[in-house]
Amino acid sequence: MKIHEGYENLSLVNPFVTIGVFDGVHLGHRALLDHLSSGAVKAGAESVVITFNPHPRLVLSEKTEGLYFLSTLEEKKKLLAESKIDHLIIMSFTKELGNLEAADFIREILVERIGVTRLIVGYDNHFGKNKEGDFKKIRECAELFNFEVEQISEVSAREGVISSTAIREALLKGRLEDASRLLGYDYSLTGTVIQGRKLGRSFGFPTANIKPSDSHKLIPADGVYAVEVLVGNEKLPGMLSIGFNPTVNKGREIRSIEVHIFNFDMDLYNQSVTIIFRFRLRDEKRFDSVKQLARQMELDKQAVMRLLT
Repeated sequence: MKIHEGYENLSLVNPFVTIGVFDGVHLGHRALLDHLSSGAVKAGAESVVITFNPHPRLVLSEKTEGLYFLSTLEEKKKLLAESKIDHLIIMSFTKELGNLEAADFIREILVERIGVTRLIVGYDNHFGKNKEGDFKKIRECAELFNFEVEQISEVSAREGVISSTAIREALLKGRLEDASRLLGYDYSLTGTVIQGRKLGRSFGFPTANIKPSDSHKLIPADGVYAVEVLVGNEKLPGMLSIGFNPTVNKGREIRSIEVHIFNFDMDLYNQSVTIIFRFRLRDEKRFDSVKQLARQMELDKQAVMRLLT
């Protein structure tokens, strides 16, 4: 997959195009991408995905606090590359672009710059100013500018229609297995190891405190998780706690992400690690003593070892 920053100086062969944010690149997205890729191969065309950075909501919303997403740009690139797409075009999203009428976007960018021959969109795809670019508008433009258009049906699972919104909701409510099933892979979080209070070390469970690399990356619900930790090229088992550590942080309202990596004693300070969420064990809980907390953490560790081996 060739990655293009913007759409200048492109030379594309009979481009089949889709456009969207693709947050999480979930199973619904993958159905569309597979259809795009296979159709392009059959037609001797090139498959092209257009996406945006930053997320349009970060530009168009008056308040960005509380806006969280499933994938960073780097994660999205890797996930899209798995779909056998020929070209990924990353457009810089600005207020000017957000105010562009849908018909102007199609004419100026898709037709004149990219040379679209077939546009394939999802069931809920809207773009252009005020999201006026629905399928009816796209069909009108397709007739006017002489390109083909196709709309892909929704993809459903037992939880309902697969969507980024549904997956975000599942993660925030602690339904990790539902989220993983809709994504088609295990959710992950990359961050830098920062200095902590080193309280876990005092009762036999040293932890690495993680600061997410992207402030708008969605953090799952508070609780204890069975995880795998990517340190360089090594994948290590561990357990992770998200929350306020009520047993040792009485009166301190500071949310933290802390991971205890099994049988590992290297200093990770300032290093980047990736957390792969495998299972959710339990909610965060306040214990009457550190001794009770340590006893529960030992039980958690045993549960994680059973789940990951």
